[in-house]
Amino acid sequence: MRVLVTGVGGQLGYDVCKVLNTRNIENKGVDIADFDITDAQATREYIVAYHPDAVIHCSAWTAVDKAEDELDKVRAVNTDGPRNIAAACKEIGAKMLYLSTDYVFPGTGDQFYEPDDLTDPLDVYGATKLGGELAVKGLLDRYFIVRISWVFGKNGNNFVKTMLRLAETRAELNVVCDQIGSPTYTADLAPLLCDMIATEKYGTYHATNEGICSWADFAEEIFRQAGKQVKVHHIPTSEYPTRAMRPLNSRMSKDKLEQAGFTRLPHWKDALKRFLKEIED
Repeated sequence: MRVLVTGVGGQLGYDVCKVLNTRNIENKGVDIADFDITDAQATREYIVAYHPDAVIHCSAWTAVDKAEDELDKVRAVNTDGPRNIAAACKEIGAKMLYLSTDYVFPGTGDQFYEPDDLTDPLDVYGATKLGGELAVKGLLDRYFIVRISWVFGKNGNNFVKTMLRLAETRAELNVVCDQIGSPTYTADLAPLLCDMIATEKYGTYHATNEGICSWADFAEEIFRQAGKQVKVHHIPTSEYPTRAMRPLNSRMSKDKLEQAGFTRLPHWKDALKRFLKEIED
């Protein structure tokens, strides 16, 4: 099998290529310097020339607040980009795995969203990622859509690294407590994605580490495990206004993973422990 991985410079793309290399699966990790996914012709030419059996599409515009003021640019990356890749995959008969997000949901209530539940994004980022989902579904039969949330990994910036950095100069922090979801460790997610593309079990899935928490809970656990003496003040989202609206409920059911024969990811607290060790090494 030959696999093309977009967004190799980011957290997830980096770990996906790492896993593929460990498994001795031929792969190529690419980023903007290789080709621009918003350019349909450049995307087609690159993918047709490499002729992968599968594409794992990790690259995306993820600056959620900035997205509110850059609609055209964000749509080009998050909706048109996946469409261009899907079109090239269709031409050569390749599978495609598209990474999506909890932001496609409205985030109301306290239920666990199922993969086929109604989507209704609150912001530009979520709307454009949903647009990417629809583009992939519209062009391909052989696709995986995997929704993830609260991502952290070694190769990039994330909430864990931000908290550790702030702990160097702050004794107290205000962190929102009414946004509930599940962290996702890229080193745990990457093997699952590599397992998926080796199968024909197509469809839409949710994949995060097990367990749920608020951002404030997450911050407290980071400081506890890292041995940092920082007091976390739990505040509502209303006291921490941001440019883009965030879903309050990002609980996502992973039952479909098990039903398809895939293994759920470990608990997020265990993932955090291993991540802290990884970034120390």
